[in-house]
Amino acid sequence: MQPELWKGGLSVDDRGEVGFVNDFDFSGVRRFYTVSNHAHGFVRAWHGHRHETKYVFVAAGAALVCCLEPDDWDSPSRDLPVLRFVLSERLPAVLRIPPGYVNGFMTLVAQTKIVFFSSSTLEESLADDIRFSARYWDPWQVEER
Repeated sequence: MQPELWKGGLSVDDRGEVGFVNDFDFSGVRRFYTVSNHAHGFVRAWHGHRHETKYVFVAAGAALVCCLEPDDWDSPSRDLPVLRFVLSERLPAVLRIPPGYVNGFMTLVAQTKIVFFSSSTLEESLADDIRFSARYWDPWQVEER
């Protein structure tokens, strides 16, 4: 199973705007939580689960969300391909991170708020928690174009 991005949109009229991701289905979601950083540019990584699916939605601001599939959970290669996704409140989307992946994010603007939906209870998640240092893989540079 690969990560998947469901794109949404914004509907704007004289009253305001409505953001949506209509293709996202909440079946299988057991809990959710929000994460924000004190400063933009801060990295929270790498966090993985063998059995848990995560869904990522940026409710405010913007973030670079990255994920990869480790080749070895005890000592993974450092040169694995990293998938990069820029998620923003201005272009609503939900990113599915399947079981067997690690993920992390860097906030790109101040006051970014990310909502994580999980397929596991907190107890199940804690029993399936694998972590690596934030720079074990380092895709956190903003690419100049």
